Amino acid sequence: MAESKEKLFSDFTAPSRQEWRDKIEVDLKGADYQKKMVWRTNEGFSMEPFYLKEDVDKLATVNALPGEFPYVRGNKKADNAWYVRQDIMCDCPKEANKKALDIMERGVDSLGFTIPADKLSADYIDTLLDGIYCDCVELNFRTCQRHCLELAQILTAFFRKKGYEPARICGSISFDPIEKIVMKGKDVSPVLAVAPEMVAALKEYPNFRAVTVNAYKLTDAGAYSYQDLGYALAWGNEYMSLLTEAGVSAEEAANSIKFNIGINGVYFMEIAKLRAARMLWAQIVSQYTGDKEACKMHVCAYTTTYNQTIFDSYVNMLRSQTETMSAALGGVESIVVVPFDAPYEVPTDFAERIARNQQLLLKDECHFDRMVDVAGGSYFIEELTKALAEQAWKLFLSVEEEGGFLAAAKAGAVQKVINDTNAARHANAGKRKEFLLGTNQFPNFTEKSEGKQPVGGCAKCCGNAEAEGQGIQSTRLASDFETLRLTTEKAKKVPVAFMLTIGNLAMRQARAQFSCNFLAAAGYQVIDNLGFKTVEEGVDAALNAGADIVVICSSDDEYAEYAVPAFKYLNGRAMFVVAGAPACMEDLQKEGIENYIHVRVDQLKTLKEYNQKLGI
Repeated sequence: MAESKEKLFSDFTAPSRQEWRDKIEVDLKGADYQKKMVWRTNEGFSMEPFYLKEDVDKLATVNALPGEFPYVRGNKKADNAWYVRQDIMCDCPKEANKKALDIMERGVDSLGFTIPADKLSADYIDTLLDGIYCDCVELNFRTCQRHCLELAQILTAFFRKKGYEPARICGSISFDPIEKIVMKGKDVSPVLAVAPEMVAALKEYPNFRAVTVNAYKLTDAGAYSYQDLGYALAWGNEYMSLLTEAGVSAEEAANSIKFNIGINGVYFMEIAKLRAARMLWAQIVSQYTGDKEACKMHVCAYTTTYNQTIFDSYVNMLRSQTETMSAALGGVESIVVVPFDAPYEVPTDFAERIARNQQLLLKDECHFDRMVDVAGGSYFIEELTKALAEQAWKLFLSVEEEGGFLAAAKAGAVQKVINDTNAARHANAGKRKEFLLGTNQFPNFTEKSEGKQPVGGCAKCCGNAEAEGQGIQSTRLASDFETLRLTTEKAKKVPVAFMLTIGNLAMRQARAQFSCNFLAAAGYQVIDNLGFKTVEEGVDAALNAGADIVVICSSDDEYAEYAVPAFKYLNGRAMFVVAGAPACMEDLQKEGIENYIHVRVDQLKTLKEYNQKLGI
C-alpha cells in the first residue's frame, strides 16, 4: 500500500511557491497581493495566504505528539474531552444548590460557585453541596481573596466528612490577589502571603487547584491575543516564583496553578493561542523542575464579553459559538460560555440553556471531544502557533525585565498597555476599521432597546466596597455606539434619514445601502427609495416623510449636477448630506454643503455631531 501511494504521488509534480504565487496574481486581476492576501495581525506579524510542507518541516512543534512535552498538541492522548462548566452566583445556598442539581441533569459537569464572604461557613457549604456527588463533577469556587484559605479548610473538612477519595476531587479555588491589583489598581499584595498556605491546605487533593490566573479579565478588557497570552504566562510565573521561594516544591507549585483564559473572536488565532500557551508554559515550568508531568498547563476557557452587544444580541450566540469552537479545538480542560444576554441583564434560564447547548452541540453532534488536536499539521495553524508564541514570549521577557508581573502591575504598566489597546480598538470601531455586526455594520434598522440597559460594574461579594485605584477599563467594544443609540431613542423625536436616490442606478443603490447602515447605527429611522427623476421630486418626498436628514445618493460625476440644486431647493428645512467623497467636494463646500459620509470618515464622531446638530 505504501509503495502504491509513493508511486501515485510520483506521477505529479509539486507546484513551487512561485507557481502558487503566479496563480494567485492571475486571480487577483491586478490587485495588490500584499494588501489583498497578506493578513497583518494586531499581534504585530503578518501571515501569508498559503504555506508549503517545506515551511512546516522547519518547525519544532510538528515533531511533538499529543500528551507529550511540551504539550503543544494537548495534555491528553486518547481524546479531547472537556468539562461543560456553568457559573452560579450563590446569594442563597439552598437556591444555588437547587440550580446546580438541575443544570447537572442538563449536561453540565463542572460548577462554578461565587460565594459571598460574609455568608461563608461550614453549614453554608453543607447546604450548597447537598446531594452533589463531588467526585463526579468538577467544582470551582470564588470568594473574597481574604477568605479563600478559610474556604479551602471548610471544603477539605467537608470532603473528609463525606469520605471522598482525594484524587477524585477535581476543581479549583479562585485565589488570585494579583487580579485585583491588575483590574482595580488596589494593592492587596499582603494577601499573597497566604498562597503557600492555600497549597498546603489542598495538598492531599492533587487535582484541586489552589491558585488561579484569571487572565480572561484581560480578554474582556480588549487585550489582543499575544497580550493576554504573554501576560498570562508572566502572571503564572509570578505565582511559581512566589510559591517556590516560600518553600513549596516546584512540582507542587505547578500542579496548584490553574489558568482561566479568555477566548476572543479571532477563530484561528485563538486555537493557536491555546497551543502556544501550553508549549510556552511547559518551557517555563521546565526551568523549575525536570518533572514533565508538572509542566502541563491546566486551562479553563471563557468566551469573552468584550465583543458582546445589547442591540441585535442574538448575534452574541454566533460570536460565542466560534469562540467555543476555538477553545474546544485548542484543547482545554473546561469551558464557560457567557450567555448572550449577559451585557444587559442577569442571564435568563433560556440564555443559560443556549449557552450549555452550545458546548453540548460540539460534543454530541460534532464529536469535537473525540478528536485529539485536529489542528495539528495544518500548515497555517502551525505557522500561526509559532508566530504568536514568539510575539507573546517577547512580551513575557519584557515583563520579566521590569521585575516580574507583580511589579509591572503595581507600577501600572500592564494596565496602561491594556487600556491603550482598548482605546485603540474603540477608535477603530468608531472608524469601522473593526466591525461589530449589528452595531457599526448592518444594524437592525427597526430594533429598539425595549428597556435594555448595560449591566453596571461587578458585584461586591465581600460586602465592603474598597476604594479603587487606576485599574483596567473594561468597556465592551460596542458601548460607545450603544450609548449613542440609547440617547437617540430617548429623544423627543427619533430623526428620520431619507435617501434621495437619483442618477446612476448601481451607484445610487450602493450609496443608499451604505448610508442606511451608517445612519441606522445611531438609531435613526432610515427610508430608502428606488429613485427620483428630479431632485425637486426627491426633496418634496423627503419633507412629506418628515425627514430630518436628506442624503443625496448618486455617482461622483453626477454630484456636480445634482447636489447644489438639491441643497438649495431644500433650503435648510432639513440637514443635507452627500453620500461619498466626490472630486467636486471642494466646489460643493463652497456652496455651503458641509456634511459627507463615506468609508474614510469617523462614523462614531460623525453621528455624535449629527445628534448635536439635531438637538439630541
